Amino acid sequence: MTLVFTGVCSHAPGITGRSERATQAQRDGLYGAFAEMRVALEATKPDAIILLAAEHFANFFMNNMPAYALGMGAVYEGPIEDPEWLRIPKRMAKGDPDLSLRIIKEMLNSVDVAYCEEWQFDHGIMVPLHFLDPNNELTIIPGNINCQGPPLTPLHRAWAFGEAIRRAADAVPERIALVATGGISHWPATPDSGRINEDWDRDFLDRWLANDKDRLLDYTDAATYAEGGQGGFEIRTFIAAAAAAGGRGTLHFYEPIPIFAVGCTVATMEIV
Repeated sequence: MTLVFTGVCSHAPGITGRSERATQAQRDGLYGAFAEMRVALEATKPDAIILLAAEHFANFFMNNMPAYALGMGAVYEGPIEDPEWLRIPKRMAKGDPDLSLRIIKEMLNSVDVAYCEEWQFDHGIMVPLHFLDPNNELTIIPGNINCQGPPLTPLHRAWAFGEAIRRAADAVPERIALVATGGISHWPATPDSGRINEDWDRDFLDRWLANDKDRLLDYTDAATYAEGGQGGFEIRTFIAAAAAAGGRGTLHFYEPIPIFAVGCTVATMEIV
């Protein structure tokens, strides 16, 4: 077994860009949970980390919107946003084209995944990296599930994508970590920005922590949009992580923080 770590976390730009506008207790709780995740991640000594996000039209647009993509570059730059706005300095993160190629080739046996030798990181990857790799030491393999432009991949296919990540990780000798990032309920870039459906979030987290496949896949896009907003489509990344890990989860932090515009979440999952 070479999948050595699986976790999920929020990636909202306000987590760093508007940090001073949250209460100190909220900020300390969330930042502390990220720090605990970093320590746990480092303890597994990964050779590379797959950061699975929901990319926000930084690299893909409606002229070419793959359902799934993985990076195959030697280096990656980010953030694509204004660093002063996001409050995260620009960095050049290192990749591993050979490792990415081997993972992608294995995954193609069961899922269709695009590959990208160029990838600019937006906040979906940069916010987690800011906390989990502050010294820019990790080897990164970026991943994306289209959660932005319908038609969106069905949830059972997001599950299959996570299973493919697990098979590919277990097929290479390197130690692979997986962190899936996104929001649960949120309404970004709309008049409802800052709205959070805590009941919906906690129900989803109950399903995720139990790794209850049937209940995780028992959502329709229409119901998700009504209850969780367009940002709720990002449950796909969490679902893929559950499929890859196979075990039960541990919730380290959840709190709705409206100024961050999302129910901020940090959780890990047992690998079985």
